[in-house]
Amino acid sequence: MSDRRRTPANGRVALSSLQGQVDAERFVGGTPKRVISPVVDICAAPSGPRDRQALYGAEILMIEESDGWAFVQARADGYVGYVQAEALGDPVEVNQVVSALATHAYSKPDLKSPEILSLSHSSRLRIVGAEGDFFETAEGWFVPRQHLRAFNAPLRDPATVAQQFFGVPYLWGGNSSWGIDCSGLVQVACLACGITCPGDSDMQADELGEELPAGTPLQRGDVVFWKGHVAMMVDDEVLIHANAHTMSVAYEPLDAAIFRIGAAGDGPVTKMRRITRPT
Repeated sequence: MSDRRRTPANGRVALSSLQGQVDAERFVGGTPKRVISPVVDICAAPSGPRDRQALYGAEILMIEESDGWAFVQARADGYVGYVQAEALGDPVEVNQVVSALATHAYSKPDLKSPEILSLSHSSRLRIVGAEGDFFETAEGWFVPRQHLRAFNAPLRDPATVAQQFFGVPYLWGGNSSWGIDCSGLVQVACLACGITCPGDSDMQADELGEELPAGTPLQRGDVVFWKGHVAMMVDDEVLIHANAHTMSVAYEPLDAAIFRIGAAGDGPVTKMRRITRPT
């Protein structure tokens, strides 16, 4: 339990499940919450650097709240950190998820009505009604039907999801349509397809799918790792990745990426893994 990113304990407080494993002044069960901002940073410490992000509707377990910050664990991947407490609200049972790269929530079921906020791919909503080409949310917003899919109907191909993000700006620790990094891209692609996936590339390199022996021919959906970087293959020769070289999600031939990354001093490919798709 030494990795702070997945250890729900901070010395003052810890989840009850860790009693006897970590030192803490008190142990708690945590309070279920959900994200009610379009996107919120999960930080290493209050007002500290961003580690990852969580999107609207994401399930969060709040362990402690103090001075406007909540110490939390994200349900989707177990990631632990601090978020601004005002970004959390009471949980609801979601039944739809944003499947477009991004969408808007409108004040009325009319595309000419004022938009209330933008929602990224993978944001989660509770739909309570429908009117025309719009679904009505529990908040009283209206979202285009075409931009949603049923929450219990995962997609089938992670590479197709990753390709939706082509051109999205690179953002360290990003998980949204407004900015994403290499591990965030792989994670959103996997989670949209019902595939369990941790948040950071070092975790993904150890846990995502099955490791491939060196020399194994690659195929669509395989993931390739360098130290601190990950990319997903779209066929046997070309990959897609969020990268600081182009500052965007971009396609690149695998051979060119291997040469460029090596020439920049970031080393060779460290692992290749094949994602296990749900049956």
